[in-house]
Amino acid sequence: MVLESWGMLIASILLIYFIFLHDGPVLRMLAIIATTFTAMKVVAVTVGYENKNKSRGLKFSQWLAFAIGWAGMRAQPFETMGANALPNAWPMIKFGISRVIAGLLLILLAHIIVSQHLNCTVTHMLVSAILLVALSLTLHFGVLSISAGGWRLLGVNTYLLFKEPVKALSLAEFWSRRWNIAFSEMTSITVYRPLKNKIGSAMALMSAFIFSGFLHELALSVPVNSGYGLPLLYFVIQGCLVLVEKVIVDRKVRFLQRNIVARFWTLFWVIAPMPLLFHTQFIKEIVWPLAGLKY
Repeated sequence: MVLESWGMLIASILLIYFIFLHDGPVLRMLAIIATTFTAMKVVAVTVGYENKNKSRGLKFSQWLAFAIGWAGMRAQPFETMGANALPNAWPMIKFGISRVIAGLLLILLAHIIVSQHLNCTVTHMLVSAILLVALSLTLHFGVLSISAGGWRLLGVNTYLLFKEPVKALSLAEFWSRRWNIAFSEMTSITVYRPLKNKIGSAMALMSAFIFSGFLHELALSVPVNSGYGLPLLYFVIQGCLVLVEKVIVDRKVRFLQRNIVARFWTLFWVIAPMPLLFHTQFIKEIVWPLAGLKY
């Protein structure tokens, strides 16, 4: 079933690609992302339940809620769906609402800046940066936090998928425990763990980052038919840096033992190569139109 689930992933992505081949970049991106994430849930659940004979498993209604109503990749929390409400649900919902409002205000700010007809290059750079933050606040920290809180009201032990990433003291911590935990769950369950004992932890880690790169190619390059290889390069760089960081930590090099320096190190290497990830054509055809702006 594991092999079949991977085959379903490939087949579904190809099918959706050709169905939306002649549609606009935004619609094409949304269709590819929705299909890829849902198909990856099939892979993650198949692998995750492979050796868990004593697990309760999921009823169809629980699977459906997990597949289309939650961005995380661990299905086990949905085994308790329908039980009593769990604590911290409303704080998560309130947190999410505040981030959605902040994101919308930033999008409004971007519209105001564009309306001032400032220097074209400065406007493009400034507004693009604002919009990336705004969309992240709205979706990652807003909608997904509201979703987490909502499921907790229904007895599902969901959790924040973005946990104060600016506080990360290492790239390993950033990518595994703070930024897009759904993605780290997915690559850990489907790539890293199955390969770790076969090719070693270092190669398994790089394989997980490379796989992430390919998925981001699908989401960021394929919809605009441009920038191929850049998102993959970004994640190859991140994987290499995580391995270098591990060597530095193992050798107890002092500069990463200071919180301020460690935090700067982490954020610098996440942000500095970011133009590779969010390349120009993606910004032009996806990010600006999502905010109702013309690049």
